[in-house]
Amino acid sequence: MSHRPERLAEEIKKEISEMLRTELKDPRIGFVSVTGVDVSPDLRYARIHTSILGSSGEQKATMDVLQRAQGFMRSELMRRIRLRHAPEISFKLDQSISRGARIMELLERVKDDESDRKE
Repeated sequence: MSHRPERLAEEIKKEISEMLRTELKDPRIGFVSVTGVDVSPDLRYARIHTSILGSSGEQKATMDVLQRAQGFMRSELMRRIRLRHAPEISFKLDQSISRGARIMELLERVKDDESDRKE
């Protein structure tokens, strides 16, 4: 079993994060973080999982910008990582952080309700 897809995924994650922070200057891009990258075993495809802080409208606008910037990011990846063939990249919205925050909020509410009942 080759570890190359995992190594490439980590390198892509690092480079895409850097591009989002320094290269893309579109004002529609909100607070975006790359939570993970899945690379196919043949290294042809990379799915980039992103977490976007903000409302659903802001998340949609940011995803639209990321979709339009795929070609630029792919060519930059090829240049920065020195790949013969850059993988086709796609972005997927990762809702796990917002779901976790919602669960924590609900747990706090239950905890507060229990303490009110005890008093």
